Amino acid sequence: MSNQERHTRIAQAVRDAGSATVPDLAELTGASEMTIRRDLDTLAAQGVLERFRGGARTLLLRGEEPPFALRAREAVDAKRRIAAEISALIADGETVVLDSGTTCLEVARLLRERPVTVMPLSLQAIHVFGDTPGPATLIVPGGQPRTAEGALTGPLTLASLAALRFDTAVIGCCGLSAADGLTAYDLDDATVKKAAMAAARRTLVAADAGKLGRTAFAHVSPAALLHTLVTDTTAPADELAALETANTTVKAV
Repeated sequence: MSNQERHTRIAQAVRDAGSATVPDLAELTGASEMTIRRDLDTLAAQGVLERFRGGARTLLLRGEEPPFALRAREAVDAKRRIAAEISALIADGETVVLDSGTTCLEVARLLRERPVTVMPLSLQAIHVFGDTPGPATLIVPGGQPRTAEGALTGPLTLASLAALRFDTAVIGCCGLSAADGLTAYDLDDATVKKAAMAAARRTLVAADAGKLGRTAFAHVSPAALLHTLVTDTTAPADELAALETANTTVKAV
């Protein structure tokens, strides 16, 4: 088991149970207790969990958004497949507004190599385009980044979106269901998502199976306004069928 795989398993175990001891995590992963202690120190420094003597506990309250550092470790292969399909749905020359989040960050890495114009809505994605310039044209919006998330919000972000019109909005989500539509944990983030969708001709939603059938705090859009959902093959079939009934095109990859 690699360090990343072990960290992911530890983080998920602590999140699911609320807390876990060093011996329990050593048994779960097959690693030594000394290694587990180092892993917990690393994950605590990243804001994934809280360390206590002999173990660790989750930092999450019920309904709270998992930290970016934790989400970035989850369903990585699925997110990369989703990103590849999203990229394939975007034609050369398109203008794209790209939402924040870990799946959209994978989309950024692919669009950087394409002759498209992109306005990313997160610091992480802006850095992807800026660090190693490719054929893509980068537009940088204004805004205030959310702490630890990097997602841009506030009046300057909304003004940037209002000033432009895009071919495609690529939107991430915290929850998506046919009944409740697309939802987010943060009210300011939900407002930015709404504005991004309003500024675009079509909306592509990038969401791994873990987001399907879930509802977060802040409503963004009914499912009927979503052009295409790209998810992975482990998504619940009944939820995908309900979304298709709501006129959302579904692609599971």
